[in-house]
Amino acid sequence: MNKWYLWFALLLLAQYSHFAEAQTRQFDLLIRQAYVFDGKGGDPVLADVGIRGERITFVGQLKEPFQAARLVDGRGLYLAPGFIDPHTHYLNQLNHPDSLGRMVLRALAQGVTTVFEGNDGSGPLPVAATLAQWEQTGIGLNAGLFVGHNTIRRRVLGSGDVQPDEAALTEMKALVAEGMKEGAFGLSTGLFYNPGNFAKTEEVIALAKVAAAYGGIYDTHQRDEGSQNIGVINSSKEVLEIAEKAGIPVNFSHIKVAGPWAWNKSGEIIRMVEEAQAKGLKVTANQYPYVASQTGLHSALVPAWVLDGGVAAMRSRFRQPELRDSIIKGIHRSIQSRTADPAKLVLSSQDSTLNGRSLADLAEEWGISPEEVVIKVCLTGTPGVHSFMMLESDIENFMKQPWVMTGSDGGGGHPRAFGSFARVIEEYTLKRQVISVSAAIHKSTFLTAQTLQIRDRGLIAEGYFADLILFDPETFKAKSTYEDGEQLAAGMQYVIINGQLAIDQGEIQKGLYGKALRLN
Repeated sequence: MNKWYLWFALLLLAQYSHFAEAQTRQFDLLIRQAYVFDGKGGDPVLADVGIRGERITFVGQLKEPFQAARLVDGRGLYLAPGFIDPHTHYLNQLNHPDSLGRMVLRALAQGVTTVFEGNDGSGPLPVAATLAQWEQTGIGLNAGLFVGHNTIRRRVLGSGDVQPDEAALTEMKALVAEGMKEGAFGLSTGLFYNPGNFAKTEEVIALAKVAAAYGGIYDTHQRDEGSQNIGVINSSKEVLEIAEKAGIPVNFSHIKVAGPWAWNKSGEIIRMVEEAQAKGLKVTANQYPYVASQTGLHSALVPAWVLDGGVAAMRSRFRQPELRDSIIKGIHRSIQSRTADPAKLVLSSQDSTLNGRSLADLAEEWGISPEEVVIKVCLTGTPGVHSFMMLESDIENFMKQPWVMTGSDGGGGHPRAFGSFARVIEEYTLKRQVISVSAAIHKSTFLTAQTLQIRDRGLIAEGYFADLILFDPETFKAKSTYEDGEQLAAGMQYVIINGQLAIDQGEIQKGLYGKALRLN
């Protein structure tokens, strides 16, 4: 009897031990008692978040027994989905052989875990080759691609003012289709830039229809954000016309109204977008929270006809005396429409004698006009230019819209690359209270994931990829300025990419934890 009792007791004990083990939750990483902003825009909740492998496996108040390889104390900190940057220029740095590369570091320090490349019509071809390279070498951030209109146009038609015949258009459409099949998230255009500025609306519609057939989005640097050619209102009408006729969702990249002739027109553009949305169009936008833009000096100020054929053709025209007066007049008009003040056009250059110098400064030093400064500088280089041409009131007006997300347009030489996401939290939520912290996080996470159709990212939810950030809102700050443009943001305590710690207790790790993303 005693033997049977002992055997039965041991059996019960074994079953209980197995049951207890089954009830003990297992985590690779467990964040405890953080203020959780799930990305949907609602109020935060105090919760625990558990990760196993690449995925979030628990969100809530953890009461049952658990085992965790790593515990992180989240008390007093904000836990959010990793920020998603829909518009960057980091292409050659994502798999940089030297550690993580400068541009990946500037994104990580802001809490960015996913970026998109191939913007402004500059997407690489073939798309599959870039994605395969990322997968082979590893990348520091999750990254997706657009197929670029300018890249395609340059390949088929060159850099000149040329219109495609039926055969050329068919070839361009085939390249869009190829890029979409290979994983691009949509078609991007840079209709402000050469050679996209020579494209007619009908050409873009035809190519956007191809992207639409594969479920993609149309992402555009529109033809005019101010008053340099057709004007921002007519340009915005063109964007919406393309979307409607192509049957495709559209995203205005870095939406703005730029230059004194366009100021205070944000309300009119918002009304246009809302009318299009009421008709059933899917219209969104991204923006960076700075009053100065940055682009190439030649792209910003040299007339399109002078750029016909590219930089070499531009320099050839600069050297033709009979064209000089026309070129000077065109540059003068660009300066007037952009800022109306050469002192507000400041060069960004690797050349220390030019970097941080305004056209007005250089004109005075060299004893020539600001227009002649542009010609002289562009004859030997292609520096960037900071154009102080936006109003804070217009920036805030766009930011308040539920369809506008945050994006950095980050590359080099501008504080937006280092501070856009931190600045929105620091300046526009905590200081000015233009939007709430929850709204700012939503505009940096789930809104972007929904817009670009990124699966299983952008939310703190069970089953989603573990892309997470943990920070103290009081110390999360943008440090980069126009004068000192390459300072990493401060205050990001933890960044997790696909379940791996990319920033651990404020220290950037050297692992390449990102994934190459594909539509669908």
